[in-house]
Amino acid sequence: MKIIARNRKANHEYEILEKFEGGVELLGTEVKSIRAGKINLLDSYAIYRNGELLIHHMHIAPFEQGNRFNHDPYRKRKLLLHKKQIAHLRGEVERKQLTIIPLSVYFKRQWVKIEIGLCRGRKKYDKRQKISAQESKRRLSNIMKRR
Repeated sequence: MKIIARNRKANHEYEILEKFEGGVELLGTEVKSIRAGKINLLDSYAIYRNGELLIHHMHIAPFEQGNRFNHDPYRKRKLLLHKKQIAHLRGEVERKQLTIIPLSVYFKRQWVKIEIGLCRGRKKYDKRQKISAQESKRRLSNIMKRR
């Protein structure tokens, strides 16, 4: 498993409740660009529309040798998941006001896979509490190492 891109901001901005793995419907030059590592997950999210999940704002840079075969870098891309998973995600998003965020993109054998998370947004005070808890753990571990 070769990780291509990771959304590090998601762990800070959101509380991740569940994780799912799925495929992404891509076109030829997009796969070549992903192999080169030219993908950005920042500010991307997934929406349920007409029985399928679509990823918005996932930037895949145009392939350098792609010329006229290149595609729009910000086009909507279909997520490939089982029907039960899509129904579960739709229900959770509608019922609990959650968000679906892509967490990482990686290759599993020759297939491009994406890990998505069912997330709840954090408030500013939640972020501060998380940072202070991490700092206190770090201090305790440093003290324990010294002794």
